[in-house]
Amino acid sequence: MTTGNAPASAHADRMVALRDRIVAASTAIARQVELGSGHRLQVIEAGSGAEVLFLHGSGTSSLSLLPLIERLDGVHAIALDRPGFGLSDAVPVPRKRFRQAAVDLLDEVLDALRVERPTLAGQSMGGTWALWYGLARPERVGRIALLGSSPLLPGTRPPAPLRAMATPVVGDLLARMTKPDARMVVRLMSSMGEKDTIVRYPDLIEAQVATAADPIAVAANLAELQAVLTPFGFRRSVRMTPDELRRLRAPTLLIWGDRDPVGAVEAARAAAELIPDARLEILPGGHVPQLGNPERVSELLSEFANSRSDR
Repeated sequence: MTTGNAPASAHADRMVALRDRIVAASTAIARQVELGSGHRLQVIEAGSGAEVLFLHGSGTSSLSLLPLIERLDGVHAIALDRPGFGLSDAVPVPRKRFRQAAVDLLDEVLDALRVERPTLAGQSMGGTWALWYGLARPERVGRIALLGSSPLLPGTRPPAPLRAMATPVVGDLLARMTKPDARMVVRLMSSMGEKDTIVRYPDLIEAQVATAADPIAVAANLAELQAVLTPFGFRRSVRMTPDELRRLRAPTLLIWGDRDPVGAVEAARAAAELIPDARLEILPGGHVPQLGNPERVSELLSEFANSRSDR
């Protein structure tokens, strides 16, 4: 997301070409969704069955979820490019209202998709959005699945590179000085505990490079980081509290890497104990457990999405 009131511009041609090539080689389709506000967001869809809306993490796009959604069984997967990322329009949002803005945006998304009470599956910051929405709109959420730790949960902490990016002026300078390439992506993923897994996905590395070179996505990522982070850690005003987790009504599946640098296993167990209806699965890996465990994660998600009592 961006701050202020500037209109969104077109994404870089490189991002458009990459999206077209990767999706064309998959079993998924890509389409544009127009929100009631007039903003246009992109989604990738695959499969049929129980509806699951996927929300990617910071600094990436729905392409990061494509290897997973293609594996799901009995699931209609809809992976959203969150505002400013992938091929979605940037959406102006005041920084101090970031959490409410995320809820409002997902209201529009579900209205536009005409999806009722889906499972929300979020990776990293996408998981935070899913939890925010489940707390604010319990009547519109069937289930919640977290793919890796969700920032802002009790006991989570941001890695040092992200704290640097969130520092005013410093983050802007770093974004302008960084020359995106595959080595940069591997270094970043190494800090997330996924050095040995990301190299198995050359298309994902290329997508990350394209994202880091796209001015709209870079601005969206900086705005998001600065809305939730200070140089010293997560902003207190947007953190989720234990009392909030105790009020979460949606059945929740937490799929957590045992070497996740954003939240240790102890944070996962604490969250699962606080959420009234939670199931925790700890897998070998870092912050993106589906990279190293694609079959197991797809199995868990397929079973979870299809176990709704109202289906």
